Amino acid sequence: MMITTNLIRPSILTLLIVIIMVGGWEFYLRQKGVPISYDDAAELWSDKRAKVYGPSDGATVFIGSSRIKYDLDINTWRKITGKDAIQLAMEGNSPLTILEDLGNDPEFKGNLVVDITEELFFALAPPYNTQPQGNINYYHKETYAQKASFQLSHIVESHFVFLNKKFLSLNAVLDNLSIPNRPGVMGEPRFPMDFWCVDFDRQDRMSSRFLTDKDLQHRVTDVWSFFLGIFQSLPPPKDNPVPVVLQKAKHAVDKIRARGGDVLFIRTPSSGYFWEKEQLLFKKERFWNPLIVTTHCKGIYFTDYPTINQFKCIEWSHLSPAQAVVFTTEFIKLLPQSFVN
Repeated sequence: MMITTNLIRPSILTLLIVIIMVGGWEFYLRQKGVPISYDDAAELWSDKRAKVYGPSDGATVFIGSSRIKYDLDINTWRKITGKDAIQLAMEGNSPLTILEDLGNDPEFKGNLVVDITEELFFALAPPYNTQPQGNINYYHKETYAQKASFQLSHIVESHFVFLNKKFLSLNAVLDNLSIPNRPGVMGEPRFPMDFWCVDFDRQDRMSSRFLTDKDLQHRVTDVWSFFLGIFQSLPPPKDNPVPVVLQKAKHAVDKIRARGGDVLFIRTPSSGYFWEKEQLLFKKERFWNPLIVTTHCKGIYFTDYPTINQFKCIEWSHLSPAQAVVFTTEFIKLLPQSFVN
């Protein structure tokens, strides 16, 4: 009995220490105003991908890159249209692979909105398509055990701030350590946590602190400047990707329409230095116009409509939560009736 007691006491003590440390860390984060943010990995994406099979008058599917994840306010969409919004967009990636997957899915017959960020949509290089393909593969091969594990994880994740895997896991903390640049070695600027909060619908939001902290905003514009600089320095591709992308998009759109669905393209707002570079590198007549003509889809380009051309993005590329409510309200007014009725 003595041996058993001696074994139990250290275990209980260890458990109490862990509970106190974890509880203290959780309390500290909540006092700092850190919100709950979900791990936006393949499991969460697959959970939303499985919901695309309802009737078109029940939900609209959204794909694209990060802009539509910030700019579409899902609660506003639901309130005005009475429909659900299924968010399948992925930050920093092309939606073309997802468009093709939905086109090849004989069961998908719904309405689809495709957000276009030209530098990503018209990029066929693996860095912009590998993650979407990985999520698609996970969805099509997901087991019942993995689905059950996701549901259990969701219950836990919905209650604890410290489970923010992107910014608060050990690997994330180490990756985000500020290491001074050295001769010949320049570190990549990192997004601050306040810029990137993901809810269970996969909508992205900036924190209230981010909206007032110029330092945090400059950290994000530094990221955009860094990547725009790299993009401009790259040699042009040997083969023009635009004709290939246009044909891939057309084939996918044609398949969706043949089953009774419909597709609409939107070019969401950007501003400042980002917009200046995009106008220079991705002229509307070379990218957007051919896409609309080739696919025979309705297209909403933000500069063509005063009601959605009024926004100044706080970090050049995405709308604030308050702006997203206004944008979503005005965007809905521009949609064909079949998308909102």
